[in-house]
Amino acid sequence: MDGVTPAVENLKQEWVQSISQLQGTIQAIENCGKSVNATKEVNALSRLNEAGQDRLASLRSMQFSLDLLAQQLPTMEEVQLGQALMETWKEQYQRLHMGLRNANLCAKENMKKAAQEERELLLGGGEESTVRRRHLQIKAGMTSGAESITESFRRTHHMMAQEVERSASTLATFDESASILRKVESEYEGHGSMLARTHGLLSTMKYENVTDRMTLVFGFLIFLLAVLYVVSKRIGVLSFRGIL
Repeated sequence: MDGVTPAVENLKQEWVQSISQLQGTIQAIENCGKSVNATKEVNALSRLNEAGQDRLASLRSMQFSLDLLAQQLPTMEEVQLGQALMETWKEQYQRLHMGLRNANLCAKENMKKAAQEERELLLGGGEESTVRRRHLQIKAGMTSGAESITESFRRTHHMMAQEVERSASTLATFDESASILRKVESEYEGHGSMLARTHGLLSTMKYENVTDRMTLVFGFLIFLLAVLYVVSKRIGVLSFRGIL
């Protein structure tokens, strides 16, 4: 619970930064369509809209986080303040969402007006129209060259990314193989130690077996000697009685 309040404060700072960034994106979208280069404007508008949608998704995620954290604040007063802040954030989100939609409508209207003005200028006569057409042809050629270079750089970057990914995969495979070899080596050492202990046990058992046999033989000899002694005594007594 002690870390909830600092987490809410950090979330507030992130919210303010994201709001500022989204407002800048909306302003940039509103200004789209005022250039004569329609292709460039369309590409810029697409990128700006992607950035705007990403920031809206980030704001939704922050609202969800605040909703969870507000319920864990240590005092009831802080919980109520957190819930009030949540409502404020919802209103700001709705305004920004609507602002992004209106900015796109404004950009489309700007692009429509720019295209109409360009069409009228190109269809008109005079030196200004000729200069304008040349200027557009030169700019279109430069734009096409720049787009070609950009595409070349993009392909190169993609190839380099693939090579880096393959290299990373190869390194991961090497690391995995090295780990397997270390594991096998460890198991081999364990088996070697076990074999050494087994060999020692076998040697001990062989020694004990020989010792047991010698003990049995020695005991058997003593038993025979005892039997012979008893038999000789008995025979001697009987012979002595027979003589008497």
